[in-house]
Amino acid sequence: MEEHRILVHTSRIPVRWGDMDAFGHVNNTVYFRYAEQTRIEWLEKLGINDIVNADSGPVIINASCTFLKPIVYPEIVDVATMIGKPGRSSLPTYFEIRSSGIDATLYAEGAAKIVWWNPRTGNSQPLPDFIRKIYTHS
Repeated sequence: MEEHRILVHTSRIPVRWGDMDAFGHVNNTVYFRYAEQTRIEWLEKLGINDIVNADSGPVIINASCTFLKPIVYPEIVDVATMIGKPGRSSLPTYFEIRSSGIDATLYAEGAAKIVWWNPRTGNSQPLPDFIRKIYTHS
């Protein structure tokens, strides 16, 4: 049974000519950048803006992507970020990259696990309640 996921943010991202590689489609590393951009926009919406100087914040401990169809310029993609059930200090996030066109072609889907940590100690710490509540109140 698949985990319950909650949509928390969607970004519309224009594909740039420079996103493509020698094979004439968007390079696989760029899919991760699209997912990262959308995840960061969501965190900024929550008021998490200065991760570098904060006492605590999110870090990615793993990321994956299943490439379903190649993206080719010109295109505009919708990148959706979803969250799953929070753990003590971790939050599973998921993403889908789709065409913004009528057919909404699914180009890729993936995941990134966020862990809340203290940058001074390097240790994980409990997720903030306001993050946990997003899941429990949906």
